[in-house]
Amino acid sequence: MGRLRIGAVHAAHMSATEHDSDVEGEQTTITDLSPSAKLVYKVLEYEGELTQEEIATESRLCARTVRYALGKLEDSDLIASRVCLDDARQSNYWIRD
Repeated sequence: MGRLRIGAVHAAHMSATEHDSDVEGEQTTITDLSPSAKLVYKVLEYEGELTQEEIATESRLCARTVRYALGKLEDSDLIASRVCLDDARQSNYWIRD
């Protein structure tokens, strides 16, 4: 019976921890993000709407790092994206107003 109780306490703690991280995620600002995400944000700020490939070229970051940074920025609602009209395999990214 003691094991069950410890498991229940652990599960309750994990739920509280997950909830706290969800709340933090909703309040994410550019200062809370990784250096690569900040750089990608600045590139978009200076250059305007760009594709992932263009961001990688401008920032000199590898494609995987740019992809990760774009995901974090989109999850934080700091940038938006849409399918590129010239090439449907690509997306254009820009800073939200």
